[in-house]
Amino acid sequence: MPTSSPQPPAPARTRGPRRDAAENRAALIQAAATLLNRDPSASLEAIAAEAGLSRRSVYGHFATRDALLGELAASGAARVNAAMLSVAATLESPDPAVQLAAVGARLWQEVDPIRVMALHTLRGPQSRVAGGALEPLRSHVRAIVERGVASGRFRSDVEPARLSRLIESAAISVLDEANRHDLPSDEGRRLVVLSVLGLAGFGHADAAALLDDLTTADAANTAITSDTAHHTPTEASR
Repeated sequence: MPTSSPQPPAPARTRGPRRDAAENRAALIQAAATLLNRDPSASLEAIAAEAGLSRRSVYGHFATRDALLGELAASGAARVNAAMLSVAATLESPDPAVQLAAVGARLWQEVDPIRVMALHTLRGPQSRVAGGALEPLRSHVRAIVERGVASGRFRSDVEPARLSRLIESAAISVLDEANRHDLPSDEGRRLVVLSVLGLAGFGHADAAALLDDLTTADAANTAITSDTAHHTPTEASR
């Protein structure tokens, strides 16, 4: 009776990676930012689930939860530093008061959507990482304060380096208030700008006038940007 020759085994099916390593890492960082803003004590398992990954896959990128939080703090600081550089590059006014107000307003814009996580990063276990990563921002603020003191625009009874630290603390205090009590976004922006200008030596009326000018300028720039985008021809219309 003829026998059939043995057939070679079918090749094993291999499932390709769902996402590459860079995408997985970015997804974890984004998931951590989203989840920790709701719950600063969220576990690594919860963060992995938010990213659509298994806990085991997380360890290919971050050995511990603290390592992930450190990366999150560093990436957040890099985003804030980039925003500050953008303000410095586009702001035309040489007035240190206007520059300081613009920094305060832009800083609030960056941290407002992630209030809880931002405050936890600045005051929690990752504060050292965040502090080092935010040094470009701190140097920028110190330079503004030094110019303001030298020009007589800012108070001169406090040494500039100390004054810049107090200004930073004032901005963080508004973030703390926003976390403890309900604070609308526009009100948070207003309080940050008024607080940093107040520390610099401005009375309420003068600080409020600078804030109004900044708000008007921001609205005009937004309108110009929107109008330019609206009238930019698309490929289909050319």
